[in-house]
Amino acid sequence: MSFFSKLRERLTRSSTKIGQGLDDLVAEDAPAHSPPATAPTPEAAPQQSGLIGRLFGAATPDEPRRALDDAMLEDLEDMLIQSDIGVDTALRVTANIAEGRMGRRISATELKQLLAAEIERIMTPVARPLPLFPKKPQVVLVVGVNGSGKTTTIGKLASQFRAAGKNVVIAAGDTFRAAAVEQLQVWGQRAGVPVMTAPEGSDPASLAYDALARAEAEGADLLMIDTAGRLQNRADLMEELAKIVRVIRKRDPEAPHNTLLVLDATTGQNAISQVETFQKLADVSGLVMTKLDGTARGGVLVALADKFGLPIHAIGVGEQIDDLDAFDAGDFARALVGLE
Repeated sequence: MSFFSKLRERLTRSSTKIGQGLDDLVAEDAPAHSPPATAPTPEAAPQQSGLIGRLFGAATPDEPRRALDDAMLEDLEDMLIQSDIGVDTALRVTANIAEGRMGRRISATELKQLLAAEIERIMTPVARPLPLFPKKPQVVLVVGVNGSGKTTTIGKLASQFRAAGKNVVIAAGDTFRAAAVEQLQVWGQRAGVPVMTAPEGSDPASLAYDALARAEAEGADLLMIDTAGRLQNRADLMEELAKIVRVIRKRDPEAPHNTLLVLDATTGQNAISQVETFQKLADVSGLVMTKLDGTARGGVLVALADKFGLPIHAIGVGEQIDDLDAFDAGDFARALVGLE
């Protein structure tokens, strides 16, 4: 099964919420037997014949249609905000959809196509894989709140990089959670990747330094460092992260080369405050969104892209290793609005 198929299949809570919302929005004031609309202009909707029509689910002549007016736009804004796309993004997306189309009668399928196009436009600039540099070892610092899927993400990425022929070392830097260390060790064994550990409660910076020394000695391509995610006392966490960076820079002044923030999609709008917090705590260079298969709040990824513009390196839709993959803007947009 392709990742897009999984995404479409497992993003059902979000896509059903948005897709059904658009269906209801159009049907709300549509006459029982709407006359066929005049053929849309090229800007209004994609060509709906042949392959493109099959891909995008072309509207049928008997689909209900509703005039695009102020009331419909207000309903659309409300629906998008309720889908965690965010107020500012919802207003901008709605305004773009309305431009040049006011008064036109449109179907739910056409509205989904227009919305998918707007979401893809927002997401395309941030859809970038984790960059790989010639520098060895490339140090990837991974941050995020506890429970975000951070540890599992490290394991999956390490396993995928290993399968691609990269030499990877993991540092289990969340030394205060034995479960996180054990989980990384399981992934390490599964992928054939060494996992550096330290006694519970040890100094994470010291472990990170030792792991970097080992990665250098072994000629590793990548060193992935897990970190704690306790936000109850941000001052302590900030100092811990700052110390890790200070210590590893004694061996490599340019490290870390990436600081990856892992976010849990089920937190919805709370993900925005997490990005704001971790941008202050660490120099976040990119995002990974997990647990998109378990929430109706997948729209928050659109809000994050629009507000912060940070690269989205990967998204997760399950627990298996191949349930984490590079982020594709078009696939995500179509899956989110319920288009085939």
